[in-house]
Amino acid sequence: MTRRYITIAEAAEYLQISDRTVRRLIADGELTGYRIGRSRRLIRVDLNQIDNELMRPMNESPHRRRRR
Repeated sequence: MTRRYITIAEAAEYLQISDRTVRRLIADGELTGYRIGRSRRLIRVDLNQIDNELMRPMNESPHRRRRR
């Protein structure tokens, strides 16, 4: 499966939340942020991870959270 990287703004729009909330999810370790490019300022989020981890049904048991 190929990875689909999107910007923080695109992830926020996809999840219908604010950019700030996406950044908090990354800081809390619920999403993985990938720094892209030489400047390392561009942060991307894997859309497959959003679909697999954040968009699961409410009654499904949560996956174990990864520690950093």
